[in-house]
Amino acid sequence: MEIRSLGYIGIGAPDPKEWLKYGTEIIGMMPARAVPGESWGAPANPSEIASESAGTGIATDGSVYLKMDDWQWRVAVHPNEENKGLMYLGFEVRGQQELEQAVEELKTQGVDAVMGTEQEALARGVRALAITQDPAGNRLELFYGPTMDRKFVSPFDGTSFRAGKLGFGHLNLFVADMQANYDFYTRVMGFHLSDYITFGPDMSVQFTHCNERHHSVALVRVGDFNGLHHVMFEMETIDAVGQALDRVQKAGVPITSTLGRHANDNMYSFYMSSPFGFDVEIGTDGTLIDDSWVPREFCEGDIWGHHGLTAEAITEAGEKIK
Repeated sequence: MEIRSLGYIGIGAPDPKEWLKYGTEIIGMMPARAVPGESWGAPANPSEIASESAGTGIATDGSVYLKMDDWQWRVAVHPNEENKGLMYLGFEVRGQQELEQAVEELKTQGVDAVMGTEQEALARGVRALAITQDPAGNRLELFYGPTMDRKFVSPFDGTSFRAGKLGFGHLNLFVADMQANYDFYTRVMGFHLSDYITFGPDMSVQFTHCNERHHSVALVRVGDFNGLHHVMFEMETIDAVGQALDRVQKAGVPITSTLGRHANDNMYSFYMSSPFGFDVEIGTDGTLIDDSWVPREFCEGDIWGHHGLTAEAITEAGEKIK
């Protein structure tokens, strides 16, 4: 199976509008110009969007959709009182044939997978999708043909995101069973190991990639729990990261890891709390890899900074989502 990118993420939250405010006023995304399933009006005049959401990014069911590049949306936040974290991930494949082959490969490996309905695809703004899950219970959606509406404009001058063919960023998933999840992502989904770090007996992080981005999915095992540790959004410049940090400090958003640079992917970044249950990393200058890359273990997580990002702090964050 060939996954092209980590295309989108769906999050649950008691009040999605809190994430709308956070995503735009803190991170620098914009509301989706039209939410999935809405009409685009006359193709000859795409500047006139005949949609009920009218550029607010808010769907009729209260869900919020955020845009960060040419894609119609990258982050969806759905009303959910019980699940205040990850609801689904979307992984891009090349086309219909590759989607159908992926479903057959999953079934051959003993993994449940079904083709989604036209309505389910419409709800994601894609041509078609299939649904499965990883051993940690995370809902995964394989898809192709995302809606491209271009015209991304951040609320802040000079802010743009490194996304496009690289995907929206990366995420770190807590997993209770490292071997099962590692085998799933590498042997079934076709990801490749970038590098890894070991904290102690049966405690490690495995960084995996599906394209040039150093890692799109990192698997973290620090205890017997599953969940989302953090999501990373990469900006194009150091200045954009610094300006975001200024906004974070001015708004009083808790910073969980100070500014620093990672040793493995070279990311210049900081971490902060999101409105509900997991961290967000804002970074830039991440390493791009090619076919000459070989996996390696690294023993020191940071070149400098990132104070607060320790194995103990990561474990404590995981314990809170049990």
